[in-house]
Amino acid sequence: MPSPHQPSLSDSPAAPATGVTRAPDGHLWLTPRSAAWLADRRLAKLMRVVAGEDEEIRVVGGAVRNALLGRTVSDIDLATTATPDVVMARAKSAGMKPVPTGIDHGTVTVVVDAHPFEVTTLREDVETHGRRATVRFGRDWSADARRRDFTINALYATADGEVVDLVGGISDCLERRIRFIGSPQDRIREDYLRILRFFRFHAIYGDGQPDAGGLAACIALADGIATLSAERIGQEMLKLVVAEASNRVLQIMAETGILRRIADFDADVAALARLNALLGQLPAEMRPTDDAGLRLAALCGESAAAALHLAERMRLSNAMRDRMVAAIDLSKTVGDDCDERAVRALVFKAGNQRTRDCLLVAACRPTAEKLQLRLPDLIVYAASFQRPHLPVNGRDLIRHGLVPGPDVGAAIATLSERWIDSDFTLDRDRLIATLAPDSPIVPRR
Repeated sequence: MPSPHQPSLSDSPAAPATGVTRAPDGHLWLTPRSAAWLADRRLAKLMRVVAGEDEEIRVVGGAVRNALLGRTVSDIDLATTATPDVVMARAKSAGMKPVPTGIDHGTVTVVVDAHPFEVTTLREDVETHGRRATVRFGRDWSADARRRDFTINALYATADGEVVDLVGGISDCLERRIRFIGSPQDRIREDYLRILRFFRFHAIYGDGQPDAGGLAACIALADGIATLSAERIGQEMLKLVVAEASNRVLQIMAETGILRRIADFDADVAALARLNALLGQLPAEMRPTDDAGLRLAALCGESAAAALHLAERMRLSNAMRDRMVAAIDLSKTVGDDCDERAVRALVFKAGNQRTRDCLLVAACRPTAEKLQLRLPDLIVYAASFQRPHLPVNGRDLIRHGLVPGPDVGAAIATLSERWIDSDFTLDRDRLIATLAPDSPIVPRR
């Protein structure tokens, strides 16, 4: 049954998304207009099959939260009183495909018409130890809610759309407040990653200053960050830096010393703020969609060494590490007077994407006012300029008289620079002609 503590809309100054209705008793109801998944026949069939005549099943967490806020829903998770063996048996008998993806923790992934849904039996923590916890299954929805991290993540919705709130999550959700369930210290000690999640969720869903009690607990227990794996820290930070309020939240993390515990150096939060502002000025089609690494590079200021160190501390992919380092190193060659000719040279040397990256990082410098003004035009130009191909190759130089070996590579490098200096106007013969007797590179016959 819905909690008697569930507030009505009149209890909160905020309002839910369009398509959320209020019943006379004050309870909130989602509709297909706010939660398209309510009209999903696959989900409805799954909920009906698992519930049967003797069990309950509800959508839980992010899908409910995002529906209330009018945000996109990517995944739909479900909680049920049915035990995993019952879920698997009922799903299989209905022609669905159950997969025991997290059976020890009560999670079964049920594939319905090629679409996967995670179904987890109600749980109660018996003992917690970092990422893993000893749990027992149960039928108490309140106990299941209390074991979750934040109130906004402990909202449930029935198959017909009624929102069930057992921990005050509706008001926190509508007022954009990230609040731990119960004691913040207890929740954090269960898993120190919740410190990072507190800031990440505030950057995405929060408004104003973080919850005072939660922030104080994060500061007091920050030593626990050292116990987390690099991969888990990296996953959270990659999500945090692209959040809409990352500037404000990372500044708070820097001021409290938490960001330094993560990065192990004084991150340049101001540079990231400038990058975010610059990205907002770009045409939508020119904004990078995979820019988490680029934003981390901005935090490293002008230090490629810091980027390497951060990539190691967060176990970032080699591709992301190399992109961060290249953006910082190349940005040092970009002057405040950068123009289209300079962009052409950069594209020839580094390609279109890395040119865009280094222009953005260079424009993060506080003294790059002229570059910042021209940046949108330069980014558009960098994306459209076709990378030219050097009209001379090694075979040409060998025919010209160079002995195969290191001299050929050195000559190619020199001719590349000369071609850049000519703004790519010299053809093959004119380039080869620069290898005159008085040239630093003299053919050996």
